[in-house]
Amino acid sequence: MAKFFIYRPVFAWVIAILIMMAGILSINSLPVSQYPDIAPPKVSISATYPGASSEVVENSVIQPIEQSLTGLDGLLYMSSQSQSSGRGSIELTFQSGIDADIAQVQVQNKIQSAITSLPQEVQEQGVTVSKSSSSFLMVLGFISKDGSMNNNDISDYVSSNLSEPLSRIDGVGSIQVFGAEYAMRIWLDPVNLASYKISTQEVVNAINAENAQVALGQLGGTPAVEGQAITATITAQSKMETVEEFENIVLKSDGSGGHVVLSDVARVEKGADNYGFISRYNRSPASGVAISLATGANALETSESVKSFIAEQERFFPEGLEFVIPFDTTPFVEVSIDGVIYTMIEAFVLVFLVMFLFLQNFRATLIPTIAIPVVLLGTFGVLATMGYSINMLTMFAMVLAIGLLVDDAIVVVENVERIMREEGLSPKEATVKSMGQITGALIGIGVVLSAVFVPMAFMSGSAGVIYRQFSVTIVSAMVLSVLVALVLTPALCATMLKPIKKGEAHEAKGFFGWFNRSFNKSSSAYQRGVIGIANRSKRFMLVFFAICGVMVYLFMSLPSSFLPDEDQGVLMSQIMAPAGTTQEDTMETIYKVEDAFLEGESEAVESVFSIQGFSFSGSGQNMGMAFIKLKNWDDRTDSSLSAQAVAGRAMGTLSQIKEAMVFAFALPPMPQLGVSTGVSFYLTDNAGLGRDVLKDARNQFLGMAGENPNLQNFRPNGMEDNPQLKVNIDRDKASTLGVSITEINNTLSLAWGGRYIDDFMDRGRIKKVYVQSDASYRMNPDDFSQWKIKNNEGNMVPFSAFATTSWDYGSPQLVRYDSVPSLEIQGEGIEGMSTGEVMETVESIVSNLPNGIGVEWTGISYQEKEAGNQVFFLYALSIIVVFLCLAALYESWIVPTAVLMVAPLGIIGTMTAAWLTGMSQDIYFQVAMLTTVGIASRNAILMIEFAKSHFEAGMSLIDSVREAARDRIRPIIMTSLAFGLGVLPMALATGAGSGAQNAIGIGVLGGMIASTFLGIFFIPLFFVVIQRIFGKKSLKESQQGEVE
Repeated sequence: MAKFFIYRPVFAWVIAILIMMAGILSINSLPVSQYPDIAPPKVSISATYPGASSEVVENSVIQPIEQSLTGLDGLLYMSSQSQSSGRGSIELTFQSGIDADIAQVQVQNKIQSAITSLPQEVQEQGVTVSKSSSSFLMVLGFISKDGSMNNNDISDYVSSNLSEPLSRIDGVGSIQVFGAEYAMRIWLDPVNLASYKISTQEVVNAINAENAQVALGQLGGTPAVEGQAITATITAQSKMETVEEFENIVLKSDGSGGHVVLSDVARVEKGADNYGFISRYNRSPASGVAISLATGANALETSESVKSFIAEQERFFPEGLEFVIPFDTTPFVEVSIDGVIYTMIEAFVLVFLVMFLFLQNFRATLIPTIAIPVVLLGTFGVLATMGYSINMLTMFAMVLAIGLLVDDAIVVVENVERIMREEGLSPKEATVKSMGQITGALIGIGVVLSAVFVPMAFMSGSAGVIYRQFSVTIVSAMVLSVLVALVLTPALCATMLKPIKKGEAHEAKGFFGWFNRSFNKSSSAYQRGVIGIANRSKRFMLVFFAICGVMVYLFMSLPSSFLPDEDQGVLMSQIMAPAGTTQEDTMETIYKVEDAFLEGESEAVESVFSIQGFSFSGSGQNMGMAFIKLKNWDDRTDSSLSAQAVAGRAMGTLSQIKEAMVFAFALPPMPQLGVSTGVSFYLTDNAGLGRDVLKDARNQFLGMAGENPNLQNFRPNGMEDNPQLKVNIDRDKASTLGVSITEINNTLSLAWGGRYIDDFMDRGRIKKVYVQSDASYRMNPDDFSQWKIKNNEGNMVPFSAFATTSWDYGSPQLVRYDSVPSLEIQGEGIEGMSTGEVMETVESIVSNLPNGIGVEWTGISYQEKEAGNQVFFLYALSIIVVFLCLAALYESWIVPTAVLMVAPLGIIGTMTAAWLTGMSQDIYFQVAMLTTVGIASRNAILMIEFAKSHFEAGMSLIDSVREAARDRIRPIIMTSLAFGLGVLPMALATGAGSGAQNAIGIGVLGGMIASTFLGIFFIPLFFVVIQRIFGKKSLKESQQGEVE
């Protein structure tokens, strides 16, 4: 094939141009993201049982639904929560690759059988099924710059005018508004209600009657009488709009004209729909909207759409209202991708300089350089065809590909120049002869490198998605590289290279002359070393086995993790005050958290957006959350200002707060798989020991974790049991007094919980009307005595006549994992300790808990556990595939055996680099190690191919390896240096996204150095040893075959 294009260079150029055009057209259509869609699809089920406790919700709502969720395709695990607010939710996590829409439909179909068995109140509220996300894409904050708007004013504007349009933006999955719109609030006075003998239900009925929207029809409507002259719509009363209108609602009247209006028994005001949140931005009143990404949506595109929408709406904001973005995960994505592109440019320049150093000819250097844009652009075309995106993984593969793809072109150019120098042939003739010698090696290298990465594409889980995108990208680049080396590079060599006289040496003057003399001198010493090692094969094979032993030791001792931590420019802080803590007291803790970051870490922190009433552990007066935005990475170049360093110092400060448990943490490397760094798991009651035993086991675990010097920040991710006031109703007494249980329940739930009873019009928008007891009549247990219930005779019966109260403890939140009672815990290791080591420590501690208490990993920890179980399979499969491909390609068992014996030399380099730099065995490290196997095998193929050729031509075994070493040392060193300097910028990267770049760059660089500088001595040794053991028989069989 190469000969065809040597004589038709225009044809070769046409093919290259078409490949580049396809890539250029594809780039514009490729989406940009941090990672591919790695997070497993999730489907959530939610239901509400008004007035029910967490126990009632779990028993009557959650369990029946769980029992119906059988036979779902690809279900990994499910978890559920039952809350004392009456809300229940179940989240189902499916395998990566399962279509989220199909999963949602399956879940919807499954629960239909359970819905009919749920309480009627739950059925009336409805059971919703939706695709869900476990993390926030961004948080929008809204503040009053001039102080003219308070929290309620800001929240009302955001809820009324922005929340719904935001939720309709393409890519937005769900939104959480930290605030509420206005509502008409009717605060009842039980004393006045009793004095006027008016029940709460009578108040509700009167409001509903007078606040009705009535449709009366038309004047002159059809069928009309003959000669009807006009038509008109008839209107009567409509929804009320003002506080005064509600205050004047008549509740009771007598025949003399006297009447009782609503203002006589209640205080009416326009208040908030919900008082559960208090939001602040840098200590100023604010409201906020948290946005979650829809399943499969692109983060950058969605973020840009949200920002564009808010920017368009800003001109309609009330005077003084501004928006800020206190939490955003997308700037890290943009900066990281930009950093990788910059790294790619650096790699390109360094590779060019290495090629020019060795080839010492601009034309010869230009030929491999031309291959880079052809192959990279062609790879973009493949990514577009596969439906992939431009992300960290595909870009990393591109950077590695730069060093690998020029190797093929370098091998062609270097061999052509060597033949011209040794035999005096013309460029075209030398190219034809050269391609006859190295075509097999080029194909072999391409096959080996592809075979190393292809098995990665068949791994499962989130790790499989990572491996697959990387694998497809780099294999595509390798295939295109071989294609270019066989099509375009020979054509360029034949037309661009200048003739070289026979025997003409490399440049002898200047810098190049010094370099050539030094290299030749080293090459001669190297050849003597090769002969010396080959003649002492037994001794050096023992050295090789010692190296293998060290490799195994390092492999077993290196800690494991899923992904390296990254400084994503944001932190989060979670506040968990003791059960029963009031909103006011929780706010005092939040003030301290704000001060800790805005004053204590002012050099690194730009803003703090705090929320009382919300956290990822649950909602309530004792819960709080803070989103901390750090300054730009360019302003935080010192390591002491990194996200992890700031979080560490903040934990020291926040641990001094005695009123609550406060934690500060950075985002995990993949926010789609969790909300915090470290590990996340459930303690499960597998033996039905009961909630008390489970709680004791959790507390025992937290105590042992706190005493372990390698663990930190371990905390329950849930709500603690809190005091509950139990109302005990004597049904016999109530019946005797003529008071119905329904009236009692309605009065109590309305007075203490509040009830949405109707709607009103507020500036053209429908909003809600709530009735509830005024605050001063529901603060203490004694306030029950102020409430009276109207009996069937119209008399007011005091609550104390038929009911008592008592204190008890109960859980505001019950959690289950795979239908088993559970408690969730999160935590992390000290600096330098990998998540794999933390997980092992956790499992060790759990083994000391009571029998029947188990551990189940979730989120990113689940994915890490699954990925770790596949590692050995991945390595073994890659090596087996490489071996079989080489055996088929060379029709020999000797060549693949000799080639793969080099792999440990590269792996020990990767291991040593990881050990020296404190890295762990994460997914990127595994990619680096497999890349190293490919590099080591490539070098071995280049040398063994020539040694085998010389040996079969009649040379002695020692002479054949000496000649192969002499011929191939220069291209091996050149290609290895080109590849090594190509990944050097990744190894030295700093700033956003540097964690992943360092993990790959350092691992690959260490493996390249070891595989090259150990391999050039051991590759000839392996060929000699394998040939001495197996070669004579193979050669004899080959000769017999030729005679026959």
